[in-house]
Amino acid sequence: MTTLHIIKIGGNIIDDPAALDAFLRDFAAVEGPKILLHGGGKKATALSERLGIPTHKHQGRRITDAATLEVAVMVYAGWINKSIVAALSALQCPALGLCGADADFITAVKRPVKEIDFGFVGDVVSEKTRGDFLQQLLQQGLTPVVAPITHDGAGQLLNTNADTMAFAVAVAMAARFEVQLIYCFEKKGVLTNVTDDNSVLPHIAWSEYEVLKTAGIVSEGMIPKLDNAFAAIREGVRSVVIGHAGELKEIVAGRAGTRLGGLQ
Repeated sequence: MTTLHIIKIGGNIIDDPAALDAFLRDFAAVEGPKILLHGGGKKATALSERLGIPTHKHQGRRITDAATLEVAVMVYAGWINKSIVAALSALQCPALGLCGADADFITAVKRPVKEIDFGFVGDVVSEKTRGDFLQQLLQQGLTPVVAPITHDGAGQLLNTNADTMAFAVAVAMAARFEVQLIYCFEKKGVLTNVTDDNSVLPHIAWSEYEVLKTAGIVSEGMIPKLDNAFAAIREGVRSVVIGHAGELKEIVAGRAGTRLGGLQ
């Protein structure tokens, strides 16, 4: 089967114009079919401040009320998404900007209220992600660029975690392609020492992951990324790599980042 690269870029890179430009140049140069998913960065918070809309978070996660949702859609599916599409088009990489509501291709459910009400935040329904739609776009030579907005199928837009969306897209495409899912952010991979950027673990098996979590080497924001990564492998995704956005060429070539695998 043909290899499909599904690459998710984190918000911190989006906040750095020079880093984003360099990443997009490397992304455009990746051969074969590819899909880009992006986070939101700090632009939504900045616009909210300009509009006088307070930002509320719980344990680092944004609470999305109605006004905040409007800002998120404008910034994520609007300014950021179309800016990336324009930049890729200038690099002769024909791109098409999307969110989950377009062609009903990623459906989510509003997060249930438990200890906290996160508002209009969506949790992806993986089995309702339309791989057939994405395949049609890829067959036309287009590169989908996906913003972190979904919908519930009943007219409600939802703010959604881009890592989870990348997982859902990768699983949906696994039956059609040899999928390599790459999570790019500001670190070189999973580190054994968070203060040493060169302490990269080149490979983590599932059994090792459990040990790393127990030892506290893997904690906080890295745990959801790795949970998604191993879940994707269990669902048929061939390869998952976590690495630095500035090393995309090396990651694709298998010479950088942390590769996840080995479920036994």
